[in-house]
Amino acid sequence: MTTQTTAVAPPTAAVPKRRRGGSLLERRRQRWGWVFVTPFLVVFAAFLVFPLIYAFGMSLFTSTLATGTTFTGAANYVKAFTDPLFLEGLGRVAAFAVVMIPAQLIVALVAALVLDSLTTWVSKLSRLLIFAPYAIPVVIGALMWSFLYSPRFGPASTLFDLVGLQAPDFLSGDSVFASLVNIVTWQWSGYYMVVIYAALRSIDPAIYEAARIDGANGFQTATRIKIPMISSSMVMVITFALIGTLQFFTEPVVLRNIAQGAIDAAYTPNMYAYSLAFSYSQFNYASTIAFSLGILVFAGSYLFLFLTRKQSGLK
Repeated sequence: MTTQTTAVAPPTAAVPKRRRGGSLLERRRQRWGWVFVTPFLVVFAAFLVFPLIYAFGMSLFTSTLATGTTFTGAANYVKAFTDPLFLEGLGRVAAFAVVMIPAQLIVALVAALVLDSLTTWVSKLSRLLIFAPYAIPVVIGALMWSFLYSPRFGPASTLFDLVGLQAPDFLSGDSVFASLVNIVTWQWSGYYMVVIYAALRSIDPAIYEAARIDGANGFQTATRIKIPMISSSMVMVITFALIGTLQFFTEPVVLRNIAQGAIDAAYTPNMYAYSLAFSYSQFNYASTIAFSLGILVFAGSYLFLFLTRKQSGLK
């Protein structure tokens, strides 16, 4: 006697149907999200995207009294990268970057490490005092330093006169570079210090305790544990400083009126573009200078991030 067995298919899990109410609620949320985002998008497009597109279009044309406005394509960019005034300005901001960025980074890092090791009310007060220069508008800070640098009204001349010495001219051609470095370092080191200090506070204190048990002193803990663990924040600080230095503008413009010819209209690329546009009405070539600088800023920032991505853990 034989028996037949019938294969029974395994039960399948029932697939829940998507309720219409849930999808309707999601669509309503998406619509309200777009409603709240739309004002920002309108302002962003009106004041950034469209002006950039318009300025880039202007950079592709050349306007003269004899021929009018003609399309020249990339000819303005070829002219820009062979313009000695533009290249001198680039070399000057590159020199500023070589000096200012390490100076700002060292001041901010040392201040953050010292404040991170303090646990009293002095730490909070010190953070406020170091950050205070960043809260001062850049123009106001530059005007304040121009008074301090002034050979006739500044306190430096009075102090040097008290000891029988002649005060140096901080705004002469030989000293204005260091004077500008001092202003920018004073203005931005507090901001970078806060960024680094926040990264230090996010480190697990148990790591420091383990280092102390292993016999590490404060200097070893700072150099071998703290600094390597905040490398990504250091890279971010250097990137911000690099972008800001290449776009150097406000401080030299403020000091130009009292610097006795040490700062000219093409001292930095941004000043050169401003002078072309509003002093000589060369709006097309000024747009070219601005976009050429933007290309170099983007390339320099990307190259730096690419070279440091392994050390900082960035991808």
